[in-house]
Amino acid sequence: GPSAGTGTTPGGGVSGATLRRAEDAVEPGLVVINSKLQDDGADVSGAAGTGMIISRSGLVLTNNHVIDATNGLTATVVATRKTYPAIWLGYDKGSDVAVIKLEGASGLTPVPLGNSSAVKVGDDVVAMGNANGTGSITTVTGAITGLNQAVTASDEGSGESAEHLTGMLQTDADIIQGDSGGPLVSTAGKVIGMDTASNSDVMASQENMGFAVPIDKAMTIAREIIAGKAGQGVRVGATGFVGVLVPSAPDGGQSTQTSPQAQLQQMKQSEEQQGLNPGGGFYTTPAGCLPNTADAGIPAHVAPASSGALVLGALCQSPAAAAGLSAGDVVTAAAGQQVTSPASLTSILAKVPAGNTITIVWITPAAQTVTQKITLAQIPPQ
Repeated sequence: GPSAGTGTTPGGGVSGATLRRAEDAVEPGLVVINSKLQDDGADVSGAAGTGMIISRSGLVLTNNHVIDATNGLTATVVATRKTYPAIWLGYDKGSDVAVIKLEGASGLTPVPLGNSSAVKVGDDVVAMGNANGTGSITTVTGAITGLNQAVTASDEGSGESAEHLTGMLQTDADIIQGDSGGPLVSTAGKVIGMDTASNSDVMASQENMGFAVPIDKAMTIAREIIAGKAGQGVRVGATGFVGVLVPSAPDGGQSTQTSPQAQLQQMKQSEEQQGLNPGGGFYTTPAGCLPNTADAGIPAHVAPASSGALVLGALCQSPAAAAGLSAGDVVTAAAGQQVTSPASLTSILAKVPAGNTITIVWITPAAQTVTQKITLAQIPPQ
């Protein structure tokens, strides 16, 4: 749009006193986020970003690309230098918004939220963030240079591919890698946007060009995530993950057969229907944990249980593998409820939040009954 000629040089309108006021208002509510990224179980690399505290109990707003593909999050409250383990509650990839929760946090200071619909081209702004992932907050100043902009952005070094984002605030404040998830602040010391992308990722142009998600939009999505409302691009990550593979029905859903032998028959039939086993030579599940779901076959031996959920295998590095579940076991109880079929096990587990510990009971092919506590993990954001 046309520039509102204010006659000031970019950032020239922010005095030292205004800058300090903005920092004092917002910095107590900032966290530095570190994400563990695991590629094919080999190298663990990390991604760094920034987050804004939005509740005293540790809810934090950040960019989806800061948590993308994470295998473990920690967040350090900048003001207190206290580090917390964090879990992600949900995210909206198309808007690059995510909410994480700092576990065991209380008495935190939320950032002061402004009104992004009142922002005008030419308004002076302060952008804050964990620039270059140094672990401390740096501050840059500038002005709003565009409203409602579309941008294609990706952060180098995160696990994230490029995203097409719309409705963005544009600023000439020098937003760089690591600032992602940090605040874009008005001269009144209120957060009006969430730093998301810079033109160092986008294009080599002469002028600084940074982008931020308007805070009204980010908070609308955050409230949906916190309420556990999935839909329209919002993914909610409350459900825990066990990593046990069970037979599916021919329609692709979970089998409702109660007998493990019937579950096996159903699986063989569905494989034959798909033409996977001409001549009926069924692939036997290998011993040990499974690197991925495609490695599951038919268990060589099946536990002598009349009903339950037949286990086709446990995924490597999953809670199920750690607990010792393996192919041929039959799960008979979980979280204090009787398990009658693969579908019933799935529906019981779907109600257990990540991080909760439940007791699972199963029978082994050698007819032993095992009772084990399992703590559900979080599936990495997809």
